Amino acid sequence: MSHEKLVSDPSPDVSQITDYLFLSSLPRHEHAEHIRDLGVSLIVSMPLYWPPRAYRRPPFIFVHCPTMDSPLTPIPMFMLFRGVRAAIPVIERGEGVLIHCKAGVHRSVAMTTCVLIAHGYTADDAMKLVVERRPVADPHAPYIESRIRKFERDWQTQHS
Repeated sequence: MSHEKLVSDPSPDVSQITDYLFLSSLPRHEHAEHIRDLGVSLIVSMPLYWPPRAYRRPPFIFVHCPTMDSPLTPIPMFMLFRGVRAAIPVIERGEGVLIHCKAGVHRSVAMTTCVLIAHGYTADDAMKLVVERRPVADPHAPYIESRIRKFERDWQTQHS
């Protein structure tokens, strides 16, 4: 009788928000090929710690925007701008962007919403779309929504 070790490989927790924008919880090493097959070339990582090495080397471009998920430590605006500025040219080339945090509920949702705002969505429309495409998303947590709305104001000021 064979005692082969069974390895659990559940599907990656990736939500497609637009044709080129994806949001997820922390991606697992074994899902790198699947994520690449989605057309993703840029990984924007929000946790303080690093994702598996597969996401930090070619064929992926990697941008680390380390933030905490806490009402006591708001996401720094420069981190939101860093991620958005990295994502825009990639999306404009027709390539995919995956934004992740630990659970795909707060930090990555804020960044994804800000990318949408930079592409012309209002904060309200961006938050609505993200929740429609990823029901566990919580952009309305007060400490997340306040950063999204501040990003919208700051982005409009800089690009008007």
